[in-house]
Amino acid sequence: MRYFQIKFHLEGEDITPEKRATAFDLTAALSASAGLEIFDEDGGDLTGYVQEDLFDKSVLESVLADFPMEGITVNFDISKADYEDWNAPWEEAGFEPIVIDQRCVIHDMKHTPPSIDGALDIVIDARMAFGTGTHETTQMMVGELLRHDLEGKRVLDCGCGTGILSIVASKSGASDIVAYDIDEWSVENTEHNARLNGVDNIEVLTGDVNVLSHVSGLFDYVLANINLNILLADMASIREVMASGGHLLVSGFYTSDVEALKAEAQRLGLTCQSSISSGSWAMLSFSA
Repeated sequence: MRYFQIKFHLEGEDITPEKRATAFDLTAALSASAGLEIFDEDGGDLTGYVQEDLFDKSVLESVLADFPMEGITVNFDISKADYEDWNAPWEEAGFEPIVIDQRCVIHDMKHTPPSIDGALDIVIDARMAFGTGTHETTQMMVGELLRHDLEGKRVLDCGCGTGILSIVASKSGASDIVAYDIDEWSVENTEHNARLNGVDNIEVLTGDVNVLSHVSGLFDYVLANINLNILLADMASIREVMASGGHLLVSGFYTSDVEALKAEAQRLGLTCQSSISSGSWAMLSFSA
């Protein structure tokens, strides 16, 4: 999968560090509607990455044209991201271990994790895939999973990234898991991380929500940590594979997007069970 790299530049007078941080948060939130899904701040600029097939330049221009901060405008430059691993420097450095609710420890192979009795031990070797546990959305999704009884349940992981949610589900007792991602790097990374964790009940497919037409049976839990536009476009298809009484856990969107997702879920006959947030990010749990 090839990516565009979008560099955002702020223009205006008296842009304090606080204003810059707020402006970058807003820029990321707005540009998600154009398909952008990964962001990095470096050297005073914000850089976003988007799969070439998902990018809509006209939408990006439109949402930034009337930027909601007085005296600040946002411009951007587009270039093709190198086909090589543009995330390599971050991957080389790794990430510090993450503890979620004292029930799960997520770590890479470069750092020694803390020892917590009874906690799930999840090792993630990220290779050009989203989902190490460092992001608020991943942490909320994992935390919510830990509050459910997954013993013997069938799980679907939409946009699996590193496979972290599938692995947590498996180690929490799920009977079998189907995961898919449009990015072949993510599919390979999920399979790699499953092996690292000794997990052998995850079937990983390459593609978008249309792969579900080749999957038989219904799911007790569906997990989707992906951007707003994809969630809204795919929710009807996801609803069709949910078992009666099944659960849908979604994140990857901002608090400002919550009402739009609730409305679509209600249209599909889903009931909102919980809504939580971390910073500007949100997570919703629905039941069928």
